[in-house]
Amino acid sequence: MDKLLTRAAWARVIPFALFMALLAVRGWVPATEGATLDGRWLYGVSVLVVGGSLAYFWRDYAELASDTRLSWQQGLLSIIVGVVVFQLWIVLTEPWMMLGQATASFRPVDEEGQLQWGLLVTRWMGAALVVPLMEELFWRSFLMRWVDNPDFEKISPTAVTVKAIALSTLVFMLAHTQWLAAIVAGVAYAGLYRYTGKLWAPVLAHAVTNGVLGVWVVFTGAWQFW
Repeated sequence: MDKLLTRAAWARVIPFALFMALLAVRGWVPATEGATLDGRWLYGVSVLVVGGSLAYFWRDYAELASDTRLSWQQGLLSIIVGVVVFQLWIVLTEPWMMLGQATASFRPVDEEGQLQWGLLVTRWMGAALVVPLMEELFWRSFLMRWVDNPDFEKISPTAVTVKAIALSTLVFMLAHTQWLAAIVAGVAYAGLYRYTGKLWAPVLAHAVTNGVLGVWVVFTGAWQFW
């Protein structure tokens, strides 16, 4: 009997599962300065744990090998997609575009309202560098192709079906409060992956979205987006 999941599948599932488990733990710890354990620092712990797991499985990510680098045209397209998704993410916030109540925001400020740079840099680097890689490996590289074939590595990104994009985007949507923005992002990243055939394309786009969002949040004080 074939294994339910191959090593390549586990290499994409485990980092994501670790992040979600640690996210649940963070929800139980007060995220306030002066608490016995400031839950905001648990984000950094999550980044270290997930980053370590990605490093451990790195050889299993054939799609990220040096010969899969983007051309400058593909890179530029990915950056443009990332910026567009960011713009839509901050405007698609009407009540009917939300699934339930937004979770508590991450506020890297002290009681006097001063920025805590350690928290800020840790959050931004995790969101812009680690999370895009972890999420694209799970949502697009694994789950989207797995919908078409449990032996997902046999499915070329350029051959992914509309059904696979739709179903994986639906699950992606359910993992976010902003359901409409999540659909836009999911379709955009999946379409970029299918068009270029390279995982680095949605990873770069996702990184641009998260990176620009982080900078925007700091300058506007719209912490609810974090």
